[in-house]
Amino acid sequence: MKKKLYFLAPLLLVAFVLWVIWANTAVELNTITITCGDLPPEFDGYRIAHVSDLHSAESWPDVIELLKEAEPDIICVTGDLMDSRDQETKTALAFMAQAVKIAPCYFITGNHENALSWTLCNSLLKGLRELGVHVMEDETVMLERQGAVISLTGHQWGDTEEIGRLSDHEGFRILLSHQPEDMENYAAGDYDLVLSGHAHGGQFRLPFIGGLYAPGQGIFPEYDAGLFRLGDTQMVVSRGIGNSSFPLRFNNRPEVLLILLEKGH
Repeated sequence: MKKKLYFLAPLLLVAFVLWVIWANTAVELNTITITCGDLPPEFDGYRIAHVSDLHSAESWPDVIELLKEAEPDIICVTGDLMDSRDQETKTALAFMAQAVKIAPCYFITGNHENALSWTLCNSLLKGLRELGVHVMEDETVMLERQGAVISLTGHQWGDTEEIGRLSDHEGFRILLSHQPEDMENYAAGDYDLVLSGHAHGGQFRLPFIGGLYAPGQGIFPEYDAGLFRLGDTQMVVSRGIGNSSFPLRFNNRPEVLLILLEKGH
């Protein structure tokens, strides 16, 4: 019996290591339904693909395939498309060049774009605009469907205390903002739905506990991944695609999110 255990233990260890390595880059498509009574009935069934924290990951072609599978009405990219250590925009622009062929794309900056040199960040934003990406720098656009409208506000990385002033739309309001730790400011701004990233799912996800650490939140972050509610505001936090300074995830596969809007009663 002991000989069998001695033989089995190394095999289990190898299998575990291979699983961790595979799961670190195996992107999956997850769906979250958002139900809201204020949603115009014309937007019932509206599909929003949410991508965050690509960090110039080499797995971006897999993300494109999942975006095609999701068949979204729009694609929202909520920051850290590039990593602050990057010296060129090639990977980020190659990804977005394919994404815009699937659906209209809306992009906001994250802390890593903010940390780029002015020249490199400007080159990225210029390249995105030339591809047809809507680069949103503290501005609001109206999304129209069958004569009805909802607002989409994009907040570039920075202070969020006055974020409610970015939209004066009185109907359903969506906000793109990279940092989930500012949920109270988003709720105070009366946004119905917030799409965010930054937390990387807590990097290491522990069973029954959740994420271990997230920037801006520290140990055992409150807003690590998934759907959260504060008052009438719902926030979806993506686990993201790539990794930053810490190169390894655990029990925390990268994801593309498909947000389905549903008219509530």
